[in-house]
This record gives sequence, structure tokens and C-alpha cells, in this order.
Amino acid sequence: MSGEPELIVEQLEMGPMQNFVYVVGSASTREVVLIDPAWDIDGLLDHVRSQGYEPTGALVTHYHPDHCGGSLRGHRVEGVAHLLAREDFKVYVNKHEAPGLKKVTGLADNDLVKVDSGDKLTVGDIEIEFLHTPGHTPGSQCFRIKDTLVSGDTLFIQGCGRVDLPGSDPDQMYDSLKKLCDLPDETILFPGHNYSDVPRATMAETKKIDVYFKLY
Repeated sequence: MSGEPELIVEQLEMGPMQNFVYVVGSASTREVVLIDPAWDIDGLLDHVRSQGYEPTGALVTHYHPDHCGGSLRGHRVEGVAHLLAREDFKVYVNKHEAPGLKKVTGLADNDLVKVDSGDKLTVGDIEIEFLHTPGHTPGSQCFRIKDTLVSGDTLFIQGCGRVDLPGSDPDQMYDSLKKLCDLPDETILFPGHNYSDVPRATMAETKKIDVYFKLY
């Protein structure tokens, strides 16, 4: 492994809504976590293990079914409930998002690790910081790993998550985007959906093209 990057960040587009699912972890230990696992859990696990990675947990940005599973427009989306039926680990969710996650997925309190902004999780030799970024939902969170940000539906490369849904709050979204706008320019943004011409961008690039950053 000498000379290889320690951080694993794999971006997978899954499902009909152009969702991004992420595999994040440590190259030296091969331990990874799955961020917003949904749509094809068996295929995701097969893909991860085919590369010699060992999944140790799931991280959820927010409770909408296209990111964590549940009922969506009359259809059942595979997600964290299916994942935990196969794997013996926990789902990490912001403490304000736990009630919504339990409601849409059927998970129980003992399936969850409720986190707060600033909490950190170590995966092998990689540290993940949880950032509470409400606005799209009350407990929306992003994950900061080294110079990388996995942003869910809080921030897209050319936009942000909707704030006209139950539990949304435009004022909170304004504050959350300001927090992300203050991150270093070299931070690489990995959004929750493939809604742009490119799947990822630096914060410097995002600040130039995302109209919402013109507010700051």
C-alpha cells in the first residue's frame, strides 16, 4: 500500500433519481462505511466485498427514502433496514433526524447511533466528522473527511436541497449553506445526487457556479 492514498471515496450512482451512494474508508485497513445506502443493497454489498472492503457501518445524511429506504410514491425502496438484516452494524444519524428515520425505515433505537454536530467516527485510519446542516430536513448532516465533503441534499454543485417539504426551513438552510461556504476552497464536494455536468467539484468551483452562494 506504500504510496497509495489512505482515503477511499467511491461514488456510485444508484436508482432512478440519480442518487449518489458513497463508500468511504481506509485503504490500509480496508474498513469502509456506506453513506446513504439505498436502491440495491445486495448489489452494493457484493460490489464492496468484491474489492476486499469490509463494511462496518452506515451513515445517513437525512431520512428521505431515496437516501435510506422506505416507501416512495407507492414504491418500496431498499435501504438501511435491508442492510441491517444482512449486516451486524449500526446506522449513524443526526439526533434530530432519528425520529424521521425510524418512521420511514422501521428501524429501532438500538439500530441507531445518534450523533451531534462535531462528533467524529474513526474508520480504520480515517476520521469522519459529522456536520449538522439543517434546512432540507431538521437533522440533515454532511460528512467531512480530510479535504472531502459528502453533502447529501444540503448542497449540490449547482443548487441546494428543497426547502418546501415537511420539516424544511429556509432560514436554517441559509445558515447551513453559510457554514459550508466557509470551508476551504480546496475541499472536494461530493453531493447527494448527480444533478450537474460533473459528479464532484471543489468548493472554489462550486462557489463560482452555485447561485445560492451569491447570497454570501
